[in-house]
Order: sequence, then C-alpha cells, then structure tokens
Amino acid sequence: MASYPNVNAANKYARDVVAGRILACKEVRQACQRHLDDLTASKARTFPYRFDRDAAERVCVFIQLLPHTKGKWARSRERIKLEPWQKFIFCCIYGWLKKKTGMRRFVEAYCEVPRKSGKSVIAAGVGNYMFAADGEYGAEVYCGATTEKQAWEVFRPAKIMLQKTPELVSMAGIEIMAKNLSIAEDGSRFEPVIGDPGDGSSPSCALVDEFHEHDTPALYETMLTGMGAREQPLMFIITTAGFNLAGPCYDKRRQAQQMLEGSVPNAELFAIIFTIDDGDDWKDPAVLRKANPNFGVSVGEEFLLKAQQDAIRYPSRQNGFLTKHLNVWVSARTAWLNMASWQAGGDKELTLEQFEGQPCWVGLDLASKTDIAAIALLFRDEIEDAQGRVTTRWTSFVRSYLPEGAIERASNNRAAYESWVNSGDLITTDGEELDFDVIRGDLLDLSSRFEIREIAYDPWRATQLAHQLMKDGAEIIEYRNTVQNMSPPMREMEAAITGSRWRHPCDPVLTWMASNVVAKEDAKENIYPRKERPENKIDGIVAILMALGRAVHEEGVEKADLDGFVDNPIMVGI
Repeated sequence: MASYPNVNAANKYARDVVAGRILACKEVRQACQRHLDDLTASKARTFPYRFDRDAAERVCVFIQLLPHTKGKWARSRERIKLEPWQKFIFCCIYGWLKKKTGMRRFVEAYCEVPRKSGKSVIAAGVGNYMFAADGEYGAEVYCGATTEKQAWEVFRPAKIMLQKTPELVSMAGIEIMAKNLSIAEDGSRFEPVIGDPGDGSSPSCALVDEFHEHDTPALYETMLTGMGAREQPLMFIITTAGFNLAGPCYDKRRQAQQMLEGSVPNAELFAIIFTIDDGDDWKDPAVLRKANPNFGVSVGEEFLLKAQQDAIRYPSRQNGFLTKHLNVWVSARTAWLNMASWQAGGDKELTLEQFEGQPCWVGLDLASKTDIAAIALLFRDEIEDAQGRVTTRWTSFVRSYLPEGAIERASNNRAAYESWVNSGDLITTDGEELDFDVIRGDLLDLSSRFEIREIAYDPWRATQLAHQLMKDGAEIIEYRNTVQNMSPPMREMEAAITGSRWRHPCDPVLTWMASNVVAKEDAKENIYPRKERPENKIDGIVAILMALGRAVHEEGVEKADLDGFVDNPIMVGI
C-alpha cells in the first residue's frame, strides 16, 4: 500500500484549522474548508474534479529533495522541510485534477503570506518543479517582476538549488547558465523576466513575486495570454500585502476573497491569505501567530514581538508592520457588509410567489444603457426578537438585466455573466444596449401582482422610462443618489443584516454585488455606496437602497403621524 505522509499532513492541517486546533484567519479557514468540502464532493460522479494523492505527494517529495539556500539551514547543508501549511498549498495546487482529462484543476494560485515565511523557497520550488519535473515538453518558466532585482529574488535561489543538486541536473540534462536554465533535449527554459516576456513566449508557468509592487496588470495579463497553448499552465502569485488599492494585486486579492466566501465561484483559482481578522487588535501579541504560519520556524517570536512593539512606540513604523508582518492592506477600503452575515440571511426557499398581493417598494437603477440595470422589490413585515420585542424585517428580491453585447465585451466578468445567464439569475436583452421596454413590461407585470407603494428612480438616466411608467399609472418617486439620501438606508440595511432582520433568496448576482460595495464616509459620518473598480458592479444593492430609503421614509412618516395623534390635546384628555 502506498504511503502518503505529505498528503496526510496537508489534510490534517486543513482539519485542524477548521476545527480551531490551529489558530487561523477567516480566509485560511475558508481555503481549508473548501478543500475538505471538495474531497467529499469528489466522491460523486457529477463532481468534475478528483484529488490525486500520488500527484500531490510527488511534488512535496521533489521539493524536499532540494537544499536550502540561505541561513543556518544552508550552512548545515540541510534539505528543505515543508511545514504542514506549505504541504497544504502544494497538495491542493498539484493534487486536484480534472476527471475528464487528468489535467490540473487550478490554473491560478494566489498566496498572500507575510515576510520571512519562506516565500522564496515556495516560489523557487514551484519554478524548479515546473521546469524539470512536471513533464511539460518545452516548458517555459518565468520569474516575472517589475525590476531585475525582484525577478532574481526567486530565480537566484531556484538556480542555487539546482547547482547544489548535481544528480538532478545530470538526470534532467539541465544546463545552468548565468541568466537562465535550460534543457537542450526539449528546449525547456527557466529565466527571470522584467516586464513583458515578449512575443512568441508561451509560459507553462509564471511566477509573480511581490505582486503588490506592480502598478499595472500588464505583466500578469501578458503571461496569462501567452499560456493559451498550454494544457495545464500555472500562474503562481506569491506576495505580501501592500498599499495600492488601485493596483492589480489588491484586485486579485478581492477576487480571491470573493471566491473563498462563495460570492463569485471560480473553480480554477486556488487562494490562501494569511492575515488577521476584522476586529482583531493588531497590538495584541496573540495575533502574531495567526498571521504568520511559519511562526517559530523561519520567523522568530522575539523578532515579531520587537517589530510589534516598535510599531506601537513609533507611529511611522505602524503601516510597515501591518502590511509586512500581518498582511493588512493599510490603504485599502474595506467591504461595507459582513458577507458571513449576508450569507446567513439567505433562504433558497424564498420565492416572489410567496408574496403575491402584498405591499412592497421598488427601486429602479439604470446606471447605463450598456451595463447592468436592476429592479429591486422590498417587502416589510414584523417579527419578535429574542427579548420579545417587535422589530422590522425586510425581504429583498432583485432582477438584474444586461444587454447581450455587454457580455461579449466583458473582459473580467464574462465567465460569471455567462454562468448566471444559464442559471436564469441574469436577464439579457437583445443588442448592444438595454431594451428599456423589457424593463417597463416587467414592472407592469409586477404592479399587477403586488401592491407597489412607490417606484424610486434616479432621474439621471431613467427620466424617459419614468414618464412612461407614470402614464401607465405607477407611483413614481424621484430618488437622487446623494449622500443624504443613501446614508440612512445603508445604516438600516447594515443593522438589519447584522441583526438577522434581512432575508434574500441567495441570488448569486446580488451576493456578488453585495461583496463589491465599499462605504465612502464623509466628515459627518454619512456613508455612500462605492465600488473600487468599474467591473465591480453594485447596481442591485443601489436599487435596494433606493427602495429601502422610501420605505424607511414612509415608516418614519407613519410613526410621526401616530405620535402627533397621541399627543393631540383631545386624546390626552381621554
């Protein structure tokens, strides 16, 4: 019977993290839970992936045959010994295969780890394996970076590893040159690249170290485009946190978080992020172990405690400590909603049919004729909380519309759009622009089924449609998307979600939009919904907020009228 010590260690690590035996942040727990869930799901014939223990074990064995290149381990000529968290990363990336083809499942890997966690060992190990042991004929492995110095941070240790392993060099026929590695037999090569790898390149593996230093996605996109001819390429990103929230690394991080939390599924992306959780006190020594998986191995407790104390004592060192040792993006705005609370409010059994004939408010967001438009329906009822108090509960439904031409043009969201169209969660209209007649027809149908109190709309783009709806007899209310109008419903929606007073039918498009919203705060602590990038759509949430704003306004008017009635001198005398 085959022995799989590395795979067993990787799976044990995942179980220990999920069970709380290993202190870990939310993203690490999610990555481990995903792996364990997929192991269970893979037993079903319909699940498209399988976990190959031999493939996972093989890469761990290979990397642990390579020598250390720095520090006390190199001085004593020790070979690499992977820690359980590192084995978990390698086993996941290389162990998951497609059932139909036997090729690797993961095309991209995003690993965010703090400094001194052995990033160069991991990246160099991946590079050498993909170059010499992956079985790819004519492999092309590139260490991509914005500067020559950074590119060599991975290539240099990879090269030294091979120089110190002459048996592997001889067996694989590797030629070690000053600035590249090659295998003459099949033309494979491994080299550092600054910027664009050049036309004609066909990377089988791209190693992107310290992605947070990249101002544009040019290198990443060029590498990814060049991989088109490869059967099982790998884009391997390993980085610490940074400061540039407008950069490609933070964008990839958000994609990774959305995948891990389930708001935007991406079966071919592996991601793991070692950091601290929202609400953790960065000044607490206990968080050091959570964010640093190599705590006590390659990064010492004394070193981290001193860095933490320096950051507390000297404010100028705080940002550097947070980004480099706790993986906190200091300049990044945080998501508005707690997605775990949002997910908890989801109910797949909820349907519009259950609310036939009931009163509701409608929000209409028509941000652009060439982009997503949304109709939100909001229902209100009353429930008792744990203390027996009667509170307001909200239930939301959203219809999202997109012109077919926009799907063809989408560069970032196309796969998700196509999936949602196929599942019926995204409605398409013919042509390059939205057909407002389709939206008008749907609103007329909804008005015949529900008691629509008001339809709130932003006049910036919806004036013509609003006039048509008025002629149809609808109650149309202009609702400009200003800070003053949007802050009260945002506060109420946030409180309702946190307080388990918000329900939704697990609409994946709306969940994606909810995860995209960031809160812009002004000097008076009013908040306004924003998106960090143009492709991060939030239209469905904006439509909900418009409807909620009118509902809260009406609720306030009703309470004010009642208060006036009770305070009337005639009533006081009764």
